[in-house]
Amino acid sequence: MTDETHRAITTVWRQESAKIIGALSRLTRDVPLAEELAQDALVAALETWPRQGLPDKPAAWLMTTAKHRALDRLRHVKLSGDKLEQLGHELDAREAMIVPDFVDHLDDDRAAREIGDDVLRLMFCACHPVLSLEARVALTLKMVAGLTTGEIARAYLQSEPTVAQRLVRAKRTLGDAQVPFELPRGESLTERLGAVLEVLYLIFNEGYAATSGDRWIRQELCDEALRLTRMLVQLAPREGEVWGLLALMELQASRASARVDAQGQPVLLLEQDRTQWDAQAIERGLAALVAADGLAAEAAEAAAGTDGSTGASGVGLGPYALQAAIAACHAQARRAEDTDWPRIAALYEALAVRQPSPVVELNRAVALSMAFGPAIGLEIVDRLMEDPALKQYHWLPSVRADLLAKLGRNAEAKEEFERAAAMTGNDRERELLRRRAREQGH
Repeated sequence: MTDETHRAITTVWRQESAKIIGALSRLTRDVPLAEELAQDALVAALETWPRQGLPDKPAAWLMTTAKHRALDRLRHVKLSGDKLEQLGHELDAREAMIVPDFVDHLDDDRAAREIGDDVLRLMFCACHPVLSLEARVALTLKMVAGLTTGEIARAYLQSEPTVAQRLVRAKRTLGDAQVPFELPRGESLTERLGAVLEVLYLIFNEGYAATSGDRWIRQELCDEALRLTRMLVQLAPREGEVWGLLALMELQASRASARVDAQGQPVLLLEQDRTQWDAQAIERGLAALVAADGLAAEAAEAAAGTDGSTGASGVGLGPYALQAAIAACHAQARRAEDTDWPRIAALYEALAVRQPSPVVELNRAVALSMAFGPAIGLEIVDRLMEDPALKQYHWLPSVRADLLAKLGRNAEAKEEFERAAAMTGNDRERELLRRRAREQGH
């Protein structure tokens, strides 16, 4: 198989796997089985396409192949004659609905909406409370985002075997529980919402700064996360954190065209041409943040019986809305030097209270260094060097290198940039870090 063919198959799978698994789940009413059948279709593509070439409609080919396997599997189940006949009629009816929808979905708004609903249903099924939070997120990243086990492991700073075992157990548990393929409502929706939001957040992050490969940005993942989050807002319009996550994604996505140069090389935030930022995306993000802020104020007022306004300090906002407020500080600064770093540092302080983690602390160190000097940031970063959760997190030595360079400790900075470059799995990021290491001289 040529590299070009393999990349084409991988691209199709990443873009279409969630839709295929969702449609198969609607057909079979069994999410783990649907995922298995989709994987079977992928294996068939890996065997067939290198010999015969890519089909005109690769997604439809995968769906049709998986559908035939589903029908074969279900019709061979040992059932009574009446039950088997009933199942056959149901399958034929569902097949008549699903397959044409999938084949023509690019040209049919109704079919596209139905497939989108399938993906959202798939997310909520994978985020069922019968699973642990870690298992919910890992399984949904696998089935909805099409991430590999290795990519999920890197996103969680965990070993690949640990994540692989978690995925196997999650699919078994989900199958044993016979979780229905449906969108939850009321309390069931609230119960699963946190895991769904985390999944969307991680999908977007993987697209925004890819953990591996030869691209700095995987735009298709960002677009998919944004699309699903917009759908989620319609499903849960009174949930402030849904609006907060939408705000965060819109504001981050607004920088997409400025984050890489003409050669695809990364351009760091403070060096970006801000005239390339998408003004409409910023406007949408700020509007979503206002909605999140208003809902947080209402909740605080209801809880305390007083005015719960959060606009000035960010207190009361959830973790995603707080991150969106940080992104808004960047979006509203016309020039890098106009950035309100003290406010960003204060927002990270609030975030550390709401959602403490070593990664949040690392970002707080950066904000403090920008607001009050690199020495204060380096003090925090040096403490984090002993944190086991950041042992394989390449941004830790990268941030430390940047702070050392600002303090004139170039030899140490060079060493840290080189260490960060050796740790990253992204080719573009590795080139950037090596270039920064060279800039430190000898």
